[in-house]
Amino acid sequence: MTDPAAPPIVVDDAAPQTGPRAFLRVLGPGLVTGAADDDPSGIGTHSQVGAAFGYGLSWTFILSFPLMVAIQEIAAEIGRVTGAGIARNLRRHYPRPLLWTMVSLLLIANVINLGADLSAMGAALALLIGGKSGLYTLLFGIVSIVLEVRLDYPRYAAILKWTTLTLFTYVGVLFVAHVPWGEALRSLVVPEIRFNAAYATAFVAILGTTISPYLFFWQAGQEIEEQKRHHAKPLCLAPSRAGPELRRIRVDTLTGMAFSTLISLAIVFATAATLHAHGVRDIATSAQAAEALRPIAGDFAFAMFAAGIIGTGLLAVPVLAGAAAYAVTEMAGLAGSLDAKPLSARLFYATIAATTLAGAALNGIGIDPARALYWAAVVNGILAAPLMVAMMLIASNPRAMGRLVISRRQKMGGWAATAVMIAASGLFFVFALLGES
Repeated sequence: MTDPAAPPIVVDDAAPQTGPRAFLRVLGPGLVTGAADDDPSGIGTHSQVGAAFGYGLSWTFILSFPLMVAIQEIAAEIGRVTGAGIARNLRRHYPRPLLWTMVSLLLIANVINLGADLSAMGAALALLIGGKSGLYTLLFGIVSIVLEVRLDYPRYAAILKWTTLTLFTYVGVLFVAHVPWGEALRSLVVPEIRFNAAYATAFVAILGTTISPYLFFWQAGQEIEEQKRHHAKPLCLAPSRAGPELRRIRVDTLTGMAFSTLISLAIVFATAATLHAHGVRDIATSAQAAEALRPIAGDFAFAMFAAGIIGTGLLAVPVLAGAAAYAVTEMAGLAGSLDAKPLSARLFYATIAATTLAGAALNGIGIDPARALYWAAVVNGILAAPLMVAMMLIASNPRAMGRLVISRRQKMGGWAATAVMIAASGLFFVFALLGES
């Protein structure tokens, strides 16, 4: 969207196609980003929230939804308008130490997150079929690397898009969880606030798992991939296409974040109706949540929950590794793309392989995945707020965006999301220090 003060831009006013097929064609980077937000570590966090607090924190997802939409739409527009990812824009317009710090923290957080997700996937498969979870963890990592390296972008993007359907398993769990819908829906609009460290930490954890730095890099990178696939110019060089493209980004992002929020709520409702209602309050991982469901909700609910962990992991692991690859290659000033051949984008694919294998190795060297996830949240908390500030500066900078700087509405939404994350990060560290003292 253009700034109100900018000169008018002529847009393509051809009547847009309508109907379900046209809507599905619009969906892409935003939908995949939203679905990847519900990764196995996120499922673990939401399960823990539902088990520990019942429906008491459901209202936070209504709060986080518009914040997610605002900041992810801005990330997507940075990629589509400038034709460059977030790291490349930082390299072009801001001091190099800022770039190096952001990318270094992103790499640390993504490797730890990869370790937690791959470990959860391995544990879920071991619960379903038996065997060694460590071996499954490594195999999932290898499969993810092979798919990202071997498949061309259009085919891989289609696979990621269809993989989002696995998240509907958590909607299915609701049908066997006996949710008291009156209480559950009331919790969305009537906050049940408790003034204690555990409640505040859970609140911060929800924000930390829904507004994650790797999603910013991924969605911006995917918009560039789509631009190249359609042989289009960046919108700053072809502003006549701005209207239709920015509308597509808005619909795609809104749909993806709504999908993510609904699945998150389904997980909280399911675990609140089963685990919390039966006195199970301490869940550290998504695999533990699946296992705890079996004696309460039955084998079917257990199997669906565990299968969902594997499905969303197969979606989230490539997103985490791909986001790191986009950031590293852009930091180095090199080209990197999922549509490139491995030999022509060595650093890009090497980063994908290295981060995925490093994450898988965390399980093999005996690092506790739950503890690793805690430190991933710490690093994400350090990174999210300053990165969001940098993104807002890029999106408001005419040198980067040309005449397509973000609108006043987007500035208000983006800075509101940034302010909430700054406050949440501060709360996280306050309670982390209190917890260790």
